[in-house]
This record gives sequence, C-alpha cells and structure tokens, in this order.
Amino acid sequence: KLDLTDQQIDDAWNSLLLGVSGNNHDVLLEVKQKYRTFLLSNNNKIHFDWIIAYLQKDFGFNNYDDFFERAYFSQDTTMRKPNPAIFEMVLKENNLNPEETLFIDDSPQHIEGAKKAGINTLLMNVHPEKLRDFLVQNQLL
Repeated sequence: KLDLTDQQIDDAWNSLLLGVSGNNHDVLLEVKQKYRTFLLSNNNKIHFDWIIAYLQKDFGFNNYDDFFERAYFSQDTTMRKPNPAIFEMVLKENNLNPEETLFIDDSPQHIEGAKKAGINTLLMNVHPEKLRDFLVQNQLL
C-alpha cells in the first residue's frame, strides 16, 4: 500500500499533461476570427482544474473562451469521444451543419467517431508546435 496524499496523486495524474505553446494561442485566436471554433475534449475534473490554473498562471487567460466559441468537456456529459453522440450534441446545440463542419484531432479513433456523425475530419499528424504550418498546409489559414 502506498501512503500518498490526494495532492500527490493529483500531481502524478496531472504530470501526464503537456503544456501549450504560447505561439499556438495566437494561432487559435487567428482561427477564431475566420471560423466558428469549438473545443471538444475528453477530460476529467482534476485535469480541467490543472489546465485552467496553468492558463491563468502562465498566460493570464481565465478559461477557453478567448479561443473558442464554446468548450465541451466529457466530464460535463455522459459521453466521450469517439462516441458519435457527443459530436451530434455539439452540432445540435450550436446549429451546425455537419457537412460544413470540420473536426481536427490527433486521434484516429476520434476522427472515426466524427465521421460517423457525418462531420468532415482532418487528422492532425504533426507535433502541436507545428499547428500554424499544419493549418496553412491544409488551406485553413
């Protein structure tokens, strides 16, 4: 039996997370000026709290609202990607046409879930530091 505090367990769990490049914040803001943007993340409360604290401390952002019209987290629903129902929920709540919607993700399983919901998809197969190049290469910026 390990003798660990809740905080030590949380810290170990959060060590799986990667920071976000400050350069990508500018890219996300630029994308938001051109398109309606949404975040759909499989998440949990511990990771969510860590990410929000990180954004506030390191970048001065209060939440995801600066970057996205709306952010969806699996912890707030009974669904997770790649379940097509979570994609359908986002489409319905935001009056989005799946044929005019593009889902970008680095997980092939999540891409398949979005396709089953009738959404256009793009697999992000580059390191997150290359986000701008990826979007330019795919004629999105």
